[in-house]
Amino acid sequence: MIIHQAGSRASIRANPDYFTGDVWQDPILSAEAPARLQALSVHFAPGARTAWHTHPLGQTLHVTQGAGLICLRREAPQVIRAGDTVWIPPNVEHWHGAGPQTTMTHIAMQEAMDGGAATWLEQVSDADYGG
Repeated sequence: MIIHQAGSRASIRANPDYFTGDVWQDPILSAEAPARLQALSVHFAPGARTAWHTHPLGQTLHVTQGAGLICLRREAPQVIRAGDTVWIPPNVEHWHGAGPQTTMTHIAMQEAMDGGAATWLEQVSDADYGG
């Protein structure tokens, strides 16, 4: 058993290759094999968002604060709010982030396969973000 005490691990600024805007990540769990679960609390400033991406085994998002957007490729962005839980199936291209004028925090849960939990694609354009 491993207990990670609250506040014992530093927040990490999200990689700008995969995110637009001010985004911070707080690690929750990166399980050792044979487990595959990875979980992060992700904090998005207004207008901040992920790049387009997929997950080999899908992804679950649980919004803990604020309101934001989630979008599947070739669809209009949808609003997500604190308390909402979203399941994105495996290999479905999507992005998620804060609303234009609101912050949003979610817990992102995904499983790694062959050493990777995400395939990152291009940044989300302002036109795609605006819907």
